[in-house]
Amino acid sequence: MHLRRLVLLHSNDIHGDFFATEMHEKMVGGMSMLSGYVQKVRAEEEDPVLYVISGDMLQGSIIDQEYKGISTILIMNLLDPDVVTLGNHETDYGFAHLMFLERCANFPIVNANLYIKPTGANLFQSYLIKEIDGIRILFIGIITEEVMDRNEPLLGTFISVEDAAKEVEYICNCYRDVDIDLTVLLTHIGFERDKELASLLPAETGVDLIIGGHSHTMLEEPELVNNILITQVGTGSDFIGRYDLMINMDTNSVHDFTWQTIPIDDSHCPKDPVMDELLSHYQDEVDSKYNTVLCRLPHAFEHEVRFRETQLGSLIADIFKYQLGVDIAFIGSGSIRKKRLDPLVTLTDILEIFPYNEQMISFSVSGKMLREMLTHLMRYLYKENGREFYQWNAEFRVEVLEDGEIGLMTYRGVPVEPDHTFRVAMQEFHYGITADTFGVSNEEIEEEGRVRVVSTSAQDNVIEYFKRNKIKRYRCDGRIGLKVALEDR
Repeated sequence: MHLRRLVLLHSNDIHGDFFATEMHEKMVGGMSMLSGYVQKVRAEEEDPVLYVISGDMLQGSIIDQEYKGISTILIMNLLDPDVVTLGNHETDYGFAHLMFLERCANFPIVNANLYIKPTGANLFQSYLIKEIDGIRILFIGIITEEVMDRNEPLLGTFISVEDAAKEVEYICNCYRDVDIDLTVLLTHIGFERDKELASLLPAETGVDLIIGGHSHTMLEEPELVNNILITQVGTGSDFIGRYDLMINMDTNSVHDFTWQTIPIDDSHCPKDPVMDELLSHYQDEVDSKYNTVLCRLPHAFEHEVRFRETQLGSLIADIFKYQLGVDIAFIGSGSIRKKRLDPLVTLTDILEIFPYNEQMISFSVSGKMLREMLTHLMRYLYKENGREFYQWNAEFRVEVLEDGEIGLMTYRGVPVEPDHTFRVAMQEFHYGITADTFGVSNEEIEEEGRVRVVSTSAQDNVIEYFKRNKIKRYRCDGRIGLKVALEDR
């Protein structure tokens, strides 16, 4: 039996988590120590070492926003991954800009399910065969369907797990006679869909590992589905996944393995001085521009779990209701990108916590349509494992029953009747996906009443409010009355 050892390190959903933070008397996370750990393993191991990233390098940091991802790609160049796949947030600055970012990258980006409609050509290389010290590894990249919410008419994708399985099988079939020793899927579709994808793959494809992202799932051990190992390591830079694989070179399969989540902290991770220098340069640039103090809060505002009412989510929804003069503001809970806003608030804090500077759209709905929209939203969340939860303002209170059905709805203490009319506002991105999340198309909304852009900059509304208003103490007041808690996902 011919066995070879390979060390495979992996990250996902780094989201601009560039700097270490102090936690339990340790410095934890950050690009400097993450890079230091990867370099340390590469230097110490006699056997080959690979490092891969399963999407969402971008967003989450003012440094990323200020340079529209270019800074992040240059930071990743220093981190030096061997291969990465795209996440949905790599498309946040548009597909044309994404192609520019690819040209800035000194590492290969694989994606098998984005293509140019008129020609059918793949937007990126769909796979990479990496040979290291005589071991051949096939990497294939798959991204979530959420990228197509960007509304790029010339781009297409297959979006179902079934179609993804067929494409993976097609690529593997093309290399059936090539001596591939290990096959790895780098996915950004979420843990539940990773399991579904693994269950659909024929054993003949030879897929050994799925290294995933998107759902920010922190696993204690790999999930084994259809003899395929599935892993993911939460979000940010506090942890890195590590496989120590024994590969059977005769059968092209994993003979044995260990897997662990390695904490990135100063007890064992050296700093990378070159990375520190680059980060300091970027930090100085953004501090000189954005480190203006806006206000002091009476306490820290939390947003620990985005699938429930939160202090920070409630505050931001109340801000938009006030600033835009509407009845109800629905704010995507996932667009609030930090778990906590500390009492001293700077412009940098706001831009990092609420990074999506998009238009705000308002429209009219009847009480009947409003109930139908929320009924669909809760069914989508409770029964379809949907990923879009919404925060809303204090005047609107909704009782969500045990089965996810909608009970009593009130506005300013008065029950919502079918013939009542409400003016609603939401972010442009979320308005674009109302058919999926709320079960009502944009065309149906337009028939109900006037649709208009009420702000060209969502961030401007939040910043102005923090500048001009004294923020009161907040507690979760029951405006989103979930009888049964939703699990994070």
